[in-house]
Amino acid sequence: MIRHLVLFKLNEGVERDDPRVVKGVEVFRALKDKIPEIRFWELGWNLSDRPIAHDFALNSAFDDTAALRRYVEHPEHQAGVALWREFATWVIADYEF
Repeated sequence: MIRHLVLFKLNEGVERDDPRVVKGVEVFRALKDKIPEIRFWELGWNLSDRPIAHDFALNSAFDDTAALRRYVEHPEHQAGVALWREFATWVIADYEF
């Protein structure tokens, strides 16, 4: 299994209630029902107020790297990424478990 972690940081001046952010979260929340390769899917807002903390997290799992690649390339995922690109940056980690 491959764990896919993504930590998002909202751009300066962008708040959680920004309509673009709300839409981005909705789109990502819905991916679990649209992409069959997803085996585990959870996401949510960070509760920490530490300066080094990111704002939003996505924790997911896939059977193997081929399934992860299909997810990454899936049009529904790409549409979500395009939305998030407008208001956030992110870091990822993919590892076997």
